[in-house]
Amino acid sequence: MPEPARPPAPLALALAAPVTGPPGAPVLVLGNSLGTSAEVWDRQLPAFGENFRLVRYELPGHGGSAAWPGPYTIAGLGAGVLALLDSLGVPRAGYCGISLGGMIGMWLAANAPGRIAALGLVCTAAHLPPAGDWLDRAGRVRTAGLAPISAAVVSRWFTPAYAATEPAVVARFRAGLERTDPDGYAGCCEAIADMDLRGALPAITAPALVISGAEDPATPPECGAAIASRIAGARLEVIPGAAHLAAVSAPDLVTTALRRHLTAAAACDAGWGHER
Repeated sequence: MPEPARPPAPLALALAAPVTGPPGAPVLVLGNSLGTSAEVWDRQLPAFGENFRLVRYELPGHGGSAAWPGPYTIAGLGAGVLALLDSLGVPRAGYCGISLGGMIGMWLAANAPGRIAALGLVCTAAHLPPAGDWLDRAGRVRTAGLAPISAAVVSRWFTPAYAATEPAVVARFRAGLERTDPDGYAGCCEAIADMDLRGALPAITAPALVISGAEDPATPPECGAAIASRIAGARLEVIPGAAHLAAVSAPDLVTTALRRHLTAAAACDAGWGHER
């Protein structure tokens, strides 16, 4: 079946995407969350890099990626990832995404199934109302920047216990959030406001693992359970003691779960793409 027409993504190739790992290995794309950079996956790199060629793209306006002109949509962001893969000569890849990165991954797996060999969805949701809250946040950020909202946002990323024991990590991620381009951040908020992927989930055929943080107030385990229930064969793992950035605060548990899932999927998929 031909893939559906892609929404336009004229600046897709401007996505910053550090590439690491052994040349010739199966490609694994890692998508960051709203307000973070590729650093959000740093704790997984040593383990993932043993078996996969890693492409860590960064959302528009995040990390090294320039903001795009709006409006932003999940489909448009997904089209940007497909264009990035085309530029790298990658026909088919595994994909893991955190939060907004996971939303993009669900769109990719449902709308371009031939391109996605395996799917890891971390602390994410298929629908995250109310839209008005996201639109209000976008407006505030465009007016005043990220600093006024950073404390509230970061309080959802880490539990109080983690923040008390790892204040330097929390401070570094807050500083990274405040460096994010306001237009890129606001555009991503508007994409989430407009998002409803629930009806697309049954179309996903890639092996899927859904991971939720037990103490995540942004995308609680109920969001992960709703995703897993709609994707055939998907599994849900809940990480105890973790909030929204579970990959940062509970790296061993998240890494082990994802690595087990990805290596099993790679062993069963001879067509998993490499760079041409």
